[in-house]
Amino acid sequence: MRLIDETLARITPQSAEHRALATGHIHNLTMPRRALGRLLDLAEDLAGMRRELAPPVARKNIVLMAGDHGIVAEGVSNQPQEVTAQMVRNFSAGGGGICVLAANAGAKVTLVDIGVKCSDFSDNPLVVKRKIAPGTDNFARGPAMTREQALLSLETGIEIIDMLDAETDVFGTGEMGIGNTSPSSAIAAVLTGRPLEELVGRGAGLPVEKMSLKLDAIRRGLELNHPDPNDPIDILAKVGGYELGGIAGLCLGAAARRKPIIIDGFISTAGAVLAARLAPAAADYMILAHMSQEQGHRHLMGLLGKKPLLDLDLRLGEGSGAALAMHLLDASHAIMTRMATFDSANVTNEGL
Repeated sequence: MRLIDETLARITPQSAEHRALATGHIHNLTMPRRALGRLLDLAEDLAGMRRELAPPVARKNIVLMAGDHGIVAEGVSNQPQEVTAQMVRNFSAGGGGICVLAANAGAKVTLVDIGVKCSDFSDNPLVVKRKIAPGTDNFARGPAMTREQALLSLETGIEIIDMLDAETDVFGTGEMGIGNTSPSSAIAAVLTGRPLEELVGRGAGLPVEKMSLKLDAIRRGLELNHPDPNDPIDILAKVGGYELGGIAGLCLGAAARRKPIIIDGFISTAGAVLAARLAPAAADYMILAHMSQEQGHRHLMGLLGKKPLLDLDLRLGEGSGAALAMHLLDASHAIMTRMATFDSANVTNEGL
């Protein structure tokens, strides 16, 4: 049995028993019933995931998957493909937005080259080298990758979770890949059935006058490849990306380990939805960080049946929203472990 099958077999839903224990504790805290709203929903989620009343959340790690995309040849991005490798080097030097926000949240960042075209990072010990290929093929001209490569991208994400599990309480997802809103939009189109015009945005700032090129390239890719909406691996292989498969693998690995994983923006959510299609219970371990400016994001989140914690008009990617959301996990843990109960404080709960 290969790793992907073993992992899928280990994924089970959250514990209803531990969710109920958390609810009982929350109802005994010295405040009006559910006065901290979704912060308490988060506490119940964490208890159900970890099978503990107030599981630890201090050791955080945002895994940033980096890969390139052949479809940039169609003019879907205003940035050259070399920027992917340049930004990974910037991250490794601590210069990216995700580095600053992760450090502020007390989180590590693990950089993974899963498919960067313009560098092998052989001189950089801070990059985990798991390159499947130097970028995907152009899915406007044929499949983005083979089915075996799609499976390898999923298994790479699982392997990274296994590698980091002993030192991590909470995972987050991040990505870097010039052009990666195009495969994410294609995945959204296959899974939601909505028109591309509702799903395709400007990514990192594509000029409005070039949007027709992006829409046309994605449409041609979908018509040419006919990804099967009932087969997540076929979708990934036909119109996806290596970092998207890696993120899906992170989600599956975290669920198998019963660890929470904070899903960043549009690209990360596309990977998360693929994971949930492979193992519906994997969604029980996902926490949506934020609503991004990319217009297809809300439609993908709807497939997971979850609400994002934040709405700050973010469009950076990299895992930046996941880093910001990690502060809320710290706050939830503090409420569950440090707030007085009616019993301990000798306060009546009459009328509440």
